[in-house]
Amino acid sequence: MNFIVHLTISLSILSIGNCIRWNMQPNSRKCLREELRENVLVKGEYEVTQVDNQQVDYVVKDSKNHILSQKEDISSGKFTFSVENYDIFEICFSSKTSNNEYHQGAIQEVFVDIKTGVEAKSYEGIAEAFKLKPLEMDLKRLEDFSEAIVLGFKDMKKRADEMRNTNESTNKRVLYFSLFSMICVIVLATWQVFYLRRYFKAKKLIE
Repeated sequence: MNFIVHLTISLSILSIGNCIRWNMQPNSRKCLREELRENVLVKGEYEVTQVDNQQVDYVVKDSKNHILSQKEDISSGKFTFSVENYDIFEICFSSKTSNNEYHQGAIQEVFVDIKTGVEAKSYEGIAEAFKLKPLEMDLKRLEDFSEAIVLGFKDMKKRADEMRNTNESTNKRVLYFSLFSMICVIVLATWQVFYLRRYFKAKKLIE
């Protein structure tokens, strides 16, 4: 029984999504960026307070400016898409007011809840399809979360290695540039000494 309680608590902690709520000024734009691994499912929910003669649109794009999801004049709804390659994705909300000179616009409250990877999976549907018991479903979810955490650490290690390699390469370039600069200064100083000696001898200021 204690095992089931601890398991439920652990899954509750891990299942927290990326929720954000903000007040959107009329004729403004706000974008959220998310860095995702390959083969990741993304699900989102949104809700916008309604104002007369005013609308909010949203669009989801990848780093190559491909549109993955888009809708105009939203109030509440959901969006879903999956990614095949590692990329940075952006979801933007834009507020627009009518061209009515008597309508100055009003603040709209926007709520967004984005879930990715394991958080976006429907384990109830998986349990129903494979006829899993509740505990088996929780174990499957915990297994997927564990795999996601391991993949996350692998990504962090990969980025750390890339940054270290970049730093080492940059340090070598700085060292070579410093040596080159010192050699140039020494050569220039030597040339200047010989030039001044010849000049002073020509002017018979020194022997």
